[in-house]
Amino acid sequence: MAQTIYSFKPYPSNTDLCKASEALITAHPCLKELGSKTGWYGWKVSLAFKMGNYRQKLAKSGCAEVSINAGKRSKNNPDSDHPHANIKRARRSEVNFLPNFPTGENQASLDLMRLEIIEETDKSEKNLQFIEKLMQTTFALRRQDIIKSQLPVKDLLRSWPALQLESQVLSEFHRITNVNLRSTFYAELDRHTPRLLNLYRQKAVRTGKLAEALRATLAAYDLQEEHDVISRRTLSLCALPVYLREDGSAFFQTFNEEEEPDYHDVPLALGITGADPFSCKKFTVVIEGNAVFNEVPTIPDSFMLLFGLTYVFNLEYPKSLLNTFTMIQKMFVCLDDGKPLKPCLMTLKEDLLLQ
Repeated sequence: MAQTIYSFKPYPSNTDLCKASEALITAHPCLKELGSKTGWYGWKVSLAFKMGNYRQKLAKSGCAEVSINAGKRSKNNPDSDHPHANIKRARRSEVNFLPNFPTGENQASLDLMRLEIIEETDKSEKNLQFIEKLMQTTFALRRQDIIKSQLPVKDLLRSWPALQLESQVLSEFHRITNVNLRSTFYAELDRHTPRLLNLYRQKAVRTGKLAEALRATLAAYDLQEEHDVISRRTLSLCALPVYLREDGSAFFQTFNEEEEPDYHDVPLALGITGADPFSCKKFTVVIEGNAVFNEVPTIPDSFMLLFGLTYVFNLEYPKSLLNTFTMIQKMFVCLDDGKPLKPCLMTLKEDLLLQ
């Protein structure tokens, strides 16, 4: 049971263990506990201990995903971190969070491949297939730099410059989640956009600051000569934080064309060069003060790349837009981590799924 549960989740939640215990007595009724309300509570407690013991054995054998959390405070290590503090584990439906090195490879051999990637990326005519092959092989080493060493994004981009290629951001996201980011994001966004636009207009006719802010965004959209798919996607994404009552002023960094953008000390942002996101033709994806992508043609592409990079670099969602990014994760990218939605997000989800 522990081995099977681990194949799905190394660190199962209480709900996961409850479901596994219930499935156990359903498949084997003879194991049902007599005199128990559920018939499986004792099995849940037992499985929690079994999972701990199984992870301990894997950590001793060198399994990277669990050994990274070994060596916490104990009798022999009284000065170490608390056993439950800063546990490095998948939190947003990551499938390959911290894999082991490929068979027959070690850190030295993978580091040589990393140098080959740097050399190939510096060329004016890049061999994208060769870069893809090397990036796939060195995935485990890269995740150790990101998860284990927790290097700043600036250093990671210097060590792994291929992560500034759009194709590699999409490939890396697929390696981590097994989800095709571009196709899933745009398919779900286009599916929900008509309903989102109706909700925005319904809210905009009311009174209050929220309605006023929505009216301003809708007015900029209505001024466009052509309401094509890109402008509808832009409206859906730009009005979403407003609809969820979140402050996106620090996230959307707007500059004049003559003004030199200053992204110093900006943790996560989209740089907009121009008056508004509908007329702007140049967007910048900013992470930890670094312009990772310059001159992205549309704001939907910018959102998609920025969301992908939060997984690639294992970044937290911006606190001011936590609900917006959670909604994108669960509704537009279909990565459900099993955590319950906040009431405002649950209401929006029900409204979107309402036929």
